[in-house]
Amino acid sequence: MKSFWNKLKKLIIDVKDKSIYFVKNNIMFVLFIISMVLNAIILRCLTVKNYTALSPIMADLAFTLFVGSFGFFFKPKNRFKYYMVWAIILTLTCLINSVYYTNYVSFTSFSLLATSLQIAGVSDALKTIMEFKDFCYIWAPIMLIFAHRKLLKNGYYKKVKVKEKARVSVLKTLVAAAIIAGFFMSTLTGTDISRLYKQWNREYVVMKFGIYVYQTNDLIASLKPQISPLFGYDKAAKEFREYYKEYPQTGEKNEYTDIFKDKNVLVIHDESFQNYLLDTQINGVDIAPNTKRLASEGMYFSNFYAQESVGTSSDTEFTFSTSLLPASSGTVFVSYWDRYYPSIQKYMQNDGYYTFSMHANKGNFWNREVMHKQLGYDNFYYYDKDYDLNETIGMGLSDKSFFKQSTNLLKKIKEKHDKYYGLMIMLTNHTPFEGLTDSSDLDLTYKYTKEDGSEVVNDYLKDTTLGKYFTTAHYADQAIGQLVDDLDKEGLLENTVLVIYGDHDSKIKRSEYDYYYNYNPETDSKYDTDDERYKEFTKYDYELNRKVPFIIWTKDEDLRKKINKEVTTVTGMYDVLPTLGNMFGFVPKYALGHDVFSTDDHFVVFPNASWITDKMYYDAQNDQAIMLEENASIGKDYIEKYSKRAEEEIAVSNDIIVHDLIKKTQESDEIVKGGSK
Repeated sequence: MKSFWNKLKKLIIDVKDKSIYFVKNNIMFVLFIISMVLNAIILRCLTVKNYTALSPIMADLAFTLFVGSFGFFFKPKNRFKYYMVWAIILTLTCLINSVYYTNYVSFTSFSLLATSLQIAGVSDALKTIMEFKDFCYIWAPIMLIFAHRKLLKNGYYKKVKVKEKARVSVLKTLVAAAIIAGFFMSTLTGTDISRLYKQWNREYVVMKFGIYVYQTNDLIASLKPQISPLFGYDKAAKEFREYYKEYPQTGEKNEYTDIFKDKNVLVIHDESFQNYLLDTQINGVDIAPNTKRLASEGMYFSNFYAQESVGTSSDTEFTFSTSLLPASSGTVFVSYWDRYYPSIQKYMQNDGYYTFSMHANKGNFWNREVMHKQLGYDNFYYYDKDYDLNETIGMGLSDKSFFKQSTNLLKKIKEKHDKYYGLMIMLTNHTPFEGLTDSSDLDLTYKYTKEDGSEVVNDYLKDTTLGKYFTTAHYADQAIGQLVDDLDKEGLLENTVLVIYGDHDSKIKRSEYDYYYNYNPETDSKYDTDDERYKEFTKYDYELNRKVPFIIWTKDEDLRKKINKEVTTVTGMYDVLPTLGNMFGFVPKYALGHDVFSTDDHFVVFPNASWITDKMYYDAQNDQAIMLEENASIGKDYIEKYSKRAEEEIAVSNDIIVHDLIKKTQESDEIVKGGSK
């Protein structure tokens, strides 16, 4: 027994001595590993807040050991450069994801690199979305620089002892990484692996796999546009056929069937316009009186959600046109523009319509100049070709000038074509909502009278993103009012249907809404959380508040009486094509959504696999749900049913996009020709 304890004691001392020796002779390696793992932990603490989870720490440690091991191929004095390069890469990974999560409650994707040219136009928005905490990760590379300089000054690299060959050190480190990775993998379930592969639930993946494994997996996923078409076609085609056999587009008739047959169509893409604006007043003044009036006179979908992903506006255009979801990796407009997509524009063309789109921005923004042809537009009018940049607000040509010039173009279009379908894409209400703060007629101050009769005016929304958003949204609403008046004066509303949709929410931080709804004029600050007047603007309040308006309106009073109603059932952007299809006389065979008036199963799935029905909102990121219908009796089966359907819809939509399934199954002609009544 004494011999055993002596051997154990000797082993411990031996391990301790070797560890001390290793650390002394590999200081830069050790500092690199510790700092990168700490940064990953800090990121999770500031975002998903799984402070004590061991599995992501093991994953991050295994990753950094793997990356760090190859530094041994360099001489000690040259290893700093290798570790510094990786430190910058991994630090930027944490910093960028920190910024992205703060603003979008998700983690960023390498797919965004493919669309970086699209983001360049809104680079000014960075100053509104970055916070001080986002810079807390840069301590790591700074620390490595100081450590390196100190080691140089002390002649450390000349004293370092290298007893074994580089490949031996690399192999030993890789073995250590493999052992830790093995322990980590033993904690995983089939669901974990599935979520890593599908990459829809990014928050969950980071919580379980750590930020570095997530980002590496995302890099691989971002290559899908080039790789995926080469693999899995047979499986995808089989699931594609099975899905539409289970959820067919029946073309069931209802009271709105063919109601707009042969009418002209003008679609207004209302940039960043959220639904709550219709019921918001500032100092007794409506922010959106014109949009509110059109909603009250027409058909107004008040529980309507956009379903966009990283492609934001372009994703919405795609989903509106095709009733498919955005791509799981990359954006359709940039990465999958060369596929065949049955679209509302093509159905209209098949029925004798001239189709066109108009935008007050460059034609290559979001690759629209190319993608609009693919969607079926006969012509694309854009500002550097068809518009005079005579009034600039924010990102480019102002909405009012855009609409004025577009009205002149419409007059020429009407002279040449009996029937037309047109899209008008607005711009002024685009992040960072700049250019109108000092010239708007909307007074954003908070005015109240104290007990002594004196009046106090607080400029409480000044310099806030939300305040700027109210200002540009108010302007956008005025532009729509002006457009309707101008169209009416020119006779362009006759025999015409207006369709208005908000393309996505404003992406403003939840904290700004919390401040706005809990503003205390007496202190010119937010109510304390323990104040009885304080009501937290929760995560679910924020998610449900992301609704956007969808309005169908016509000047024809007889038709208006038939359609005038508020639709309160939950609907999504992918329901637009089948709903309008029924009204204009065609059936989109491969739509994912449904005609709102021909189904009782109202369900909307989001690209991250969260979903909403009239009864429940389910957050797939956190596996949590909130009831929307009082006293509803919902069990586990309900969540499982719709979660399964959510995954099916995302999968089949992505397979159609990646594998060009509709074209390859040689059914495209049948869709367009056979789909029309």
